[in-house]
Amino acid sequence: MLSNLVQVALGGAIGASARYLTNVSATRLIGHGFPWGTVIVNILGSFLMGVLVVVLAKKGGNAFAPLLMTGMLGGFTTFSAFSLDAFTLYERGDFWQAGAYVAGTLVVALVAIVAGILATRMVLA
Repeated sequence: MLSNLVQVALGGAIGASARYLTNVSATRLIGHGFPWGTVIVNILGSFLMGVLVVVLAKKGGNAFAPLLMTGMLGGFTTFSAFSLDAFTLYERGDFWQAGAYVAGTLVVALVAIVAGILATRMVLA
């Protein structure tokens, strides 16, 4: 258990640093008008999650999943985990559940951020 926790912590530090550097680089290269860094991180993270799922399963490397998947990719973007969960539901044939998961997560997350902003603004006003 502790070994897994150390792997997740180390991977998370690496992934979060990579996310920061990606965002800074995207802003310098493309500009501030649109969150391109976030788009790049989410797409790249989802692609890498797909690669790792196959490689770790085929090569017997699941012992590295805490470091690479939960830690590095989790620190880089949680969108990759969301994407994997949605695809897993779809691949199992749970089409309605996959659709509800995607739509529900997006809608509820947007409602939650608005609620958090409004509640905090009221408290701090």
